[in-house]
Amino acid sequence: MSALDALDERQREAASVLRGPVAVLAGAGTGKTRVITHRIAHGVDTGAYSPSRVMAVTFTAKAAGELRGRLRALGVEGVAARTFHAAALAQLNFFWPTLAGAPAPSIIDNKVRMLGQAADAMRMRPSTATLRDIASEIEWRKVSMLSIDQHAALGRSVSGIDQTQLVELQRAYEALKDERHQLDFEDVLLACAGMLEAEPRVAASVHEQYRHFTVDEYQDVSPLQNRLLELWLGDRRDICVVGDASQTIYSFAGAEQRFLLEFERRHPGATVVRLETNYRSQAPILAAANALMHGRPGALELIPARESFSADPPTVTAYDSEGEEAAGIASAIAARIEGGASPADVAVLYRSHAQSGVLQQALAAEGIATTVLGGTRFFAMPEVRQAILALRAAAVAPTEHGFLAGVQRVLRELGLTEEPPAAGGAQRDGWEARRALLRLAEEAGPEETLRSFSDALMARAKDQHEPTMRTVTLSTLHAAKGLEWPHVHLSGWAEGSLPISYASGFDAIDEERRLAYVGVTRAARTLSLSWSRSAGRGERAPSRFLAEIGTTGRGTGILRETPPSASGARRR
Repeated sequence: MSALDALDERQREAASVLRGPVAVLAGAGTGKTRVITHRIAHGVDTGAYSPSRVMAVTFTAKAAGELRGRLRALGVEGVAARTFHAAALAQLNFFWPTLAGAPAPSIIDNKVRMLGQAADAMRMRPSTATLRDIASEIEWRKVSMLSIDQHAALGRSVSGIDQTQLVELQRAYEALKDERHQLDFEDVLLACAGMLEAEPRVAASVHEQYRHFTVDEYQDVSPLQNRLLELWLGDRRDICVVGDASQTIYSFAGAEQRFLLEFERRHPGATVVRLETNYRSQAPILAAANALMHGRPGALELIPARESFSADPPTVTAYDSEGEEAAGIASAIAARIEGGASPADVAVLYRSHAQSGVLQQALAAEGIATTVLGGTRFFAMPEVRQAILALRAAAVAPTEHGFLAGVQRVLRELGLTEEPPAAGGAQRDGWEARRALLRLAEEAGPEETLRSFSDALMARAKDQHEPTMRTVTLSTLHAAKGLEWPHVHLSGWAEGSLPISYASGFDAIDEERRLAYVGVTRAARTLSLSWSRSAGRGERAPSRFLAEIGTTGRGTGILRETPPSASGARRR
């Protein structure tokens, strides 16, 4: 079976072009990861690629792990699927001892702490929040490839510290790092790029090692990442970038969608393929997404893979307060679960973490367990680490129990009960984690053993391939990118929340619109939007994005307002 057989016409076109520059403009839900992995597999199957000469670059370790897992499933081993930072750090550690005659510098684990130490030496006492903002500004400066003086000339500032102090503190921070022979996260990319530019033999070695590059989420590359990519590529042309300009949501961290939008101009003769058939969402949801991004640079027109005449349009509900909004969302989710939906099929997405607390409380009051994305990773939870160690220990000693019974026994000894604890606390979180491990055991094949199962768990931990928790997901819009759920609630669609209050100017509002688009396109079957009229003592208006989707131009009639309810909702 060919690696191209499972692809649609446009996906097959993108995966078939193995040489030269290729840009795959992939809208939400159009199968970009499938195209990336099947394209690499097709290159290996046809002999065009040697796996060890391929580098697939991602933005998160989780995405890199998913790529490796999918390639393994296609029979491809040995491809370097890494983040920009992981690839750069590996090259630094390999070449630095030869070039400098000493081990590569260590990486600082806490930029804020070192900034605090630099500030102490200067007799400055900025708050922890101010130090965090300074750290973010340093990160932006470096990925934008600006010197301290160039950054100062832009006039960018940090609240709680004047411009002169900001410059002096950055210089003190850099001096302290040099004194301790350390690098920060962004220095890894800068040092690797500098090494490739200054050392022709290093560049030649890297060019010999990696011949073919694939870059996922290319709309999110910073100037520094793009420069490093150019140095990795050298004078060759075998690069494939995949991205969606409408999902550029990290401009605050230095991402510049222009690299994707200008790819064809920068790479004459490039093949450009547009993926617009969406396999995730119902047609009314896609209509809302298309209306939101209509006319924006690089926007793709998402087309449903299959029409459904029974699909409900997205709903919008207005509440009097944030508490009533949270209670209304929780009540709707409870009714959906009562109707047979799994909690894992439901997500509530919001603009900022501050909105999560009231939602957690409302869902806990309904007896519904939640998982907050961005919290402790599944395999980092102490209950999970303890369980894996116990399973490995149990695998050493002979047992009369079968595999599944052995797993059940181990997890019971660690606290897995038949009935879950009350929702909303650490005990319930631990119970849900152990229950997720048991479900993995229940889904295992007949040949599974405690040893192979614990080994598989260790491999999943390495790839950050986390099992599905049967809990409702709470997440910021940023953290939800790349994920999907059958049922999605988007809360806080009010002015000051989305777009957020500090977003000013056309570019900042456009970034908020793209965040809204990411939220809308996470939903597969149902989409519910809501907002509240008051926050504290202030009155708020509905988000301008609701009007763009529901009542203007091409968006007419897309949104359906819900009727008044006992939860306090009423018509907008």
